[in-house]
Amino acid sequence: MKTIFIASDHAGYNLKKAIIKKYSKKLKIMDMGTNSSEKSVNYPDYAHKLCSKVSKKKSNIGVLVCGSGMGMAMTANKHKKIRAALCYSVKNAKLSRLHNDANIITLGSRLTSKNLAFNCLNAFLNTKFEGGRHKKRVKNI
Repeated sequence: MKTIFIASDHAGYNLKKAIIKKYSKKLKIMDMGTNSSEKSVNYPDYAHKLCSKVSKKKSNIGVLVCGSGMGMAMTANKHKKIRAALCYSVKNAKLSRLHNDANIITLGSRLTSKNLAFNCLNAFLNTKFEGGRHKKRVKNI
């Protein structure tokens, strides 16, 4: 069973919990926090924590959720070996894996419906890196 690391800030907490509920039967999910939608927290703290896990093994995948998804993506992409993609459509979720070998998907809970988030996550998890001409480009990142 594949392990997925997931984290959110307070704004992304409810979507994170919905993702855990939906996927926990198919995947091993490691919840890296936060534990409440009530208490305001700083999203970079959770992005850094998750990235430290994802960057340890090439096959590791992460899911980060905040209000827009943008702050988590910006923070995650500061880490070596991390390629975080802010996904807002099934097509860009697929392309982030296919062409960019993204290892973290970020989602915006205030901008993405639960069903669209699930569809994006499905596409992200079920798409493999194409390699070929993209391998050299990803290496340049």
